[in-house]
Amino acid sequence: MKKSELRKEIKNRKRQFTSQQLSELSFVVVMRLLAHQRLKDARTVMLYYSLPDEVYTHTLVDALLASGKRVLLPRVTGEGTMELRCYTGPQSLEQGAYNIMEPVGEVFSDYAQIDLAVIPGVAFDRQLNRMGRGKGYYDRLLPQLGCAYKIGICFDFQLVESIECEEHDIRMDEVIAGEGQNSINAG
Repeated sequence: MKKSELRKEIKNRKRQFTSQQLSELSFVVVMRLLAHQRLKDARTVMLYYSLPDEVYTHTLVDALLASGKRVLLPRVTGEGTMELRCYTGPQSLEQGAYNIMEPVGEVFSDYAQIDLAVIPGVAFDRQLNRMGRGKGYYDRLLPQLGCAYKIGICFDFQLVESIECEEHDIRMDEVIAGEGQNSINAG
């Protein structure tokens, strides 16, 4: 299936759920992520501040900050480009590109210090490939993350058999969805 068709398919699947149902499904994914040893061990974590149709991360972001971890969130800087900024609490957010709440804190550029990157996607496949929204923001950011362990998180209905890949696409090290059998990793 072509990426444009797959994006439409996933959008149609999402429409079958209310925002309350997506919130409940998010809770399961976030609890699985919180139990993950990589997250427990990480000192610096890159996350995303979720949109309404993504796995809800707002509470997770605050919980990780409260636990003493350095939390980084992306901020759109131009067409297809993002930078990472330190998150210091809800007061350090402002509405940015695409109506996404973005951090206004200090720019973070020492990507080698990132232990774990939690990545959103429109869909993920069994080979750990990720498909985004089509603008290439994460395609440009992911190669810079070097050794950071990359976990894609999604709802079960976002897991597909196969995603059409291009040479520049970066695979995840693991994908976590809602149900236990829907965790996929490279090992």
